[in-house]
Amino acid sequence: MIYIKLHDTDNGSIIAMCDQSLIGKTLSEDDLFIDLKSYASFYKGELVSPTKAKEIIDSKRIYSANIVGRESVDVAVEMGIVHESAILSVEGVPYAHAYVVEERS
Repeated sequence: MIYIKLHDTDNGSIIAMCDQSLIGKTLSEDDLFIDLKSYASFYKGELVSPTKAKEIIDSKRIYSANIVGRESVDVAVEMGIVHESAILSVEGVPYAHAYVVEERS
């Protein structure tokens, strides 16, 4: 199961997704640190299956994404939010960030 939370902005939605099993943990490796305990509220929105997550994502204009965990990252790749080459890992846990950059006139 995946926690998914949409943070709406004027430019589109910021999507936060995290595997349920990771909420409440802190991951660190070398200089990398992901705090899913202190920032749980950023990710903890609706608890959904990967199929439901895809439905939610499909209906939104994604402006940026913060994604942590195997299930969540797999959904993001399938939906074209992140490319496989953009996936990093900390303590063996995959994560990815994605941003839409638009040229302004």
